[in-house]
Amino acid sequence: FMNKPDEEGDEDQEQEDPLGYIDFNAPKLSKKLDLETLAAVLDAELYEKEWFVTGNVNPIYFADNFRFEDPDVKLDGIENYARGVYKIFDQNTSRAGIISTKVNPDLGPNMITCTWRLSGYARIGPGIKIKPYVVFTDFRVDPESGLIDFQQDRFDIPSWDILLSALFPFLIGKVTSPPAPPVEPRVVPMPNIDGSDEKPSLFAGFEGLPDFGSWFAK
Repeated sequence: FMNKPDEEGDEDQEQEDPLGYIDFNAPKLSKKLDLETLAAVLDAELYEKEWFVTGNVNPIYFADNFRFEDPDVKLDGIENYARGVYKIFDQNTSRAGIISTKVNPDLGPNMITCTWRLSGYARIGPGIKIKPYVVFTDFRVDPESGLIDFQQDRFDIPSWDILLSALFPFLIGKVTSPPAPPVEPRVVPMPNIDGSDEKPSLFAGFEGLPDFGSWFAK
């Protein structure tokens, strides 16, 4: 369901940039994370931001030479990817329900796979309702920089099933597969990646004032 941005979309972008709040030139991660930690960080970020459909990416995890592929399109750069998904998915109805994000050694030594459920509408023509299905997003992490340099999407159903279900929804569950079940809610904490486990003091921010602790000790 990915489409490349066209000239008309570029004109709309100049009028009002829906992703203008994202700094696509932000500095990258200050330190390389191990794969398990990076997978947990991506899980938390994606669960909150659903950037597979919203385009609300965090560029700090992506290399400058990032490349995306799915069965329909190939493109370069995390900004092009973000604008592409924002444009193609209806922002009022589309959801990326994150099921899990885990290191996937079956695909290689530096691979992370996010499993998620796509639903909502694609902004194609008058709008096409998407039968919910599961997507497997494979991230390849550069071993030197620790940044994602490649992303590929795989689907749990064939492309003809997706298209046929969108065009002829009465065939869903009969000729085509049934919709993917809803995603169970999870609690997904954001890992601490700054290396500090110190909890903030009750009196943080009051360093210039008298020593309250000594008062209470009297």
